[in-house]
Amino acid sequence: MDTITHTLFGLSLYAAVDKKRFTTNEKRALLLTTVVGSNIPDIDVISQWWDTAGRYQMWHRGITHSVFLVPIWAALLSIVSWLLFRVKDWKLFAMALLAVFIHNTSDLFNAWGTGYLEPFSSIRVTFGTIPIIDFMFWIIMLVGWLLVRYKRNVSSSRVFKWVWALMIVHLMSQSVQGYVIHQQYAKQYDEFALSAGFIPGQFQIIGKENDKVYISRTTVFSEPKLQVELTSDESVSLEQLFVVNPEAKTLYEWSPFVVVVNDDKHIGIYDPRFYRNGESFLYEKMEK
Repeated sequence: MDTITHTLFGLSLYAAVDKKRFTTNEKRALLLTTVVGSNIPDIDVISQWWDTAGRYQMWHRGITHSVFLVPIWAALLSIVSWLLFRVKDWKLFAMALLAVFIHNTSDLFNAWGTGYLEPFSSIRVTFGTIPIIDFMFWIIMLVGWLLVRYKRNVSSSRVFKWVWALMIVHLMSQSVQGYVIHQQYAKQYDEFALSAGFIPGQFQIIGKENDKVYISRTTVFSEPKLQVELTSDESVSLEQLFVVNPEAKTLYEWSPFVVVVNDDKHIGIYDPRFYRNGESFLYEKMEK
């Protein structure tokens, strides 16, 4: 998910807690825990500062997003809360666990995926059933905020518990639909990937068969409609590309499959899951 969504998740966690008996410092500690905990795995973006080998694509959403690091992040947040606010509470630690767990787990459901099982497995776990920016999450949280803001005698904690319940229902609905589509069409291709659209219930299916990649739009209620057919030059050697452009080798490892470009000017590869308007924003190349 994007940073805005993760931050909104943190604020929604904060709002879902009944804070009537909290002291000012306890409220501050809770806010820090939920908001920072909902974003802290993305601290891996600073790895760009020292990346000289083109490995950032693998490092981002890598070990920092591992489910095994969740308690470590939670412990760190608990220490910070104690140092800043002198608040020490196992419930705060539990909330930190929940905030970081939601971040790491929600990122599994979009096409980017995470290194959820690192360091024990380098596999990028991705389901592709939720877009990276899911406006339905935003709408649900906005409605909750409007109810609390403008309706009298409404409990914030109660409203945002319902907000979380509705977001979970949305996530489950999208995932069930994605699973059904995967089961229907994956066997038709040598390689297959799923990418959720911005409209709930709409998905792109990306299938590779020999040197052809087919990108189609579909729902569980309709047949796939072909959007574009791409040709991948599977005969070209990529060794020189990987030497000249290390980011290309990283992209090749990171993507479930790639399209190989071999034209008059360039040799390159791109991830077809992010193909929009005639190009993919995950594209690495070298000049001939």
